[in-house]
Amino acid sequence: MKVKNISITFLIASILTAGTTLFAQEQLGLREKANKLYKEYNYASAAIIYQKLADKNKPKLTDLERLADCYHKMNDYEAAETWYSRVVQDPKSATENLLDYGSVLKNNGRYAEAKAILKEYASKTGNTKSVANEIAGCDSAIVWMANPTRHQIKNETEINTSRAEFGVFAHKDGVYYAAQPDEALLRSIDGRTGNSFLRIYSAKRNANNTLNTPLFDHNQVFNREPLHVGPITGNKAGTVYYITRTYSGKKRAQTQEEGKKYKTSNLELYIYIHNGNGWDVQPFKYNKVKEFSVGHAALSPDEKTLYFVSDMPGGLGGTDIWYCEQQTDGSWGEPKNAGSQINTEGDEMFPVVATDGTFYYSTNGLPGMGGLDVFTAKGEKGKWASVRNMRYPVNSANDDFSYVLIGDNGMGYLSSNRKGGAGDDDIYSFSIIKSKIILALQGTVYNKKTSEELAMAAVSLISGNNELKAKKSSKDDGTFYFELAPDTDYTVLGQKEKFYADSVMISTKGITGSDTLKITLRLDPLLEKGKTIRLENIHYDFDKDNIRADAAKILNELVRTLRDNPTLKIELASHTDSRGSDAYNQDLSQRRAQSAVNYIVSRGIARERLVAKGYGETRLLNRCANGVPCSVAEHQENRRTEFTILEF
Repeated sequence: MKVKNISITFLIASILTAGTTLFAQEQLGLREKANKLYKEYNYASAAIIYQKLADKNKPKLTDLERLADCYHKMNDYEAAETWYSRVVQDPKSATENLLDYGSVLKNNGRYAEAKAILKEYASKTGNTKSVANEIAGCDSAIVWMANPTRHQIKNETEINTSRAEFGVFAHKDGVYYAAQPDEALLRSIDGRTGNSFLRIYSAKRNANNTLNTPLFDHNQVFNREPLHVGPITGNKAGTVYYITRTYSGKKRAQTQEEGKKYKTSNLELYIYIHNGNGWDVQPFKYNKVKEFSVGHAALSPDEKTLYFVSDMPGGLGGTDIWYCEQQTDGSWGEPKNAGSQINTEGDEMFPVVATDGTFYYSTNGLPGMGGLDVFTAKGEKGKWASVRNMRYPVNSANDDFSYVLIGDNGMGYLSSNRKGGAGDDDIYSFSIIKSKIILALQGTVYNKKTSEELAMAAVSLISGNNELKAKKSSKDDGTFYFELAPDTDYTVLGQKEKFYADSVMISTKGITGSDTLKITLRLDPLLEKGKTIRLENIHYDFDKDNIRADAAKILNELVRTLRDNPTLKIELASHTDSRGSDAYNQDLSQRRAQSAVNYIVSRGIARERLVAKGYGETRLLNRCANGVPCSVAEHQENRRTEFTILEF
């Protein structure tokens, strides 16, 4: 699977600069503009134009492919899934598109669906071996999400931003980590990502493992480089640091893409040695920036073995973990590959060695949940055993890496770009739950129309900060069961193909003894012509028709419903209460309905499947007509958004 996030690919700091000048026509057409932006890695701007090109009855397949790829590269996996679902429906779609579709399905945690698509790819190409790991990962992920480990994962909101933060290294009572400063703090930016270059930050570490007081020191010797700096590791004494940097000199590697030459800045490892007054800075003797990258260092507990990551010749494929042994004169010996027990044909990155010698690293070359998964192994140097996936929730459907234990109490940090974060890569703290009370949830999924139990409905347990805690299928009798954590708000979401989803909010806050909460989920059958379903909690600002963030979340569920039921055609209706003139209410409701349709189209649903209809105050649900005194609650009942099944 592709690792999309630039900040955690091994070429974390690759800077591409065109070796030839790009000339454009003075008046580029829409498609030419979009293609130019796409080739310049400006995916956000390209996507806006590709959406205009896609919003027609018969859009070009290449426009849909690139639009889906833009969202994939921007890590908007929900939108990418919807666009890829349209791409693969085209009879002319290349079989290779199934791989990307399977990838985003996996990124969205839809493992059963991803497995089906990957098997379809294998069937059409006969290339079963290339997707064997991914299919095995889908099977494992379903089991792991239904039975999560007792890791409690917490986003460190005091230091995370909408930019990237990752790679914790503990020192004294604080941590170092790599992060992208606000552009106002660092004038130069990476033209490929549009964000500032990585720098080394510090933060305070509290007794409960939380982090706060992030600090970016301009004057720190580590941060004086022109390009990316980080991640960082070092010895226990804090006198030697090993820092990954982007090579900024002239001896850069050269690549060619679509007939144009580009120079690529590889990574190099630098060693900072404290001399009592300042720092002596020296390059790692095995850097070879014109040929390959070296970085992501880690020391063994006795500090006599240095592990690092490189794509140097002699590896098994992609990036491998290598090691050097310290010589009697203090220098590092020749690099040796850590071997096939942990290295694969994929990418191995971010090695970390715990104080007890347990080895942690991330790879996309073994069966996993999606992107990079954290693995652990016992051994050292080139001999390893007991390699195993750290499972859910340490791993997620996205990239998970840099797993660091602090002490021996099961607390630590990991980095991830999983859903529910502040944005891009985030730092998470973790601990092992050891609750004195037992809390559980017992529920049943029903068919809302027939009251029959529904088997094989997907039930997701989502915490109040929008993190997926567990996911499983309802049993033959419609029942499901989850363990709960104390002092936590949850949303329980039930979904099934050909049904509209239902959700219930629960909380364990204030519960002081062991308890089992009980709920029911009632899923509404969809495939019934003329059926009308009300979308709860679609709110608009007074006299406005723009889609608010809270309304977008509700409409996203409708997008998923339309995506998963591709023959469905609906009317989306907006209703007002009776206050205001009839003509005004009619116009306002039509504008709101059209805005909702436009939003759904922007998320990948074909416009011809949607009809916007504003009914104003013509379909009141109660007595509150013109001139009738009513309460605020009674008027609210009439202000609603609904959809009606027209065809399926």
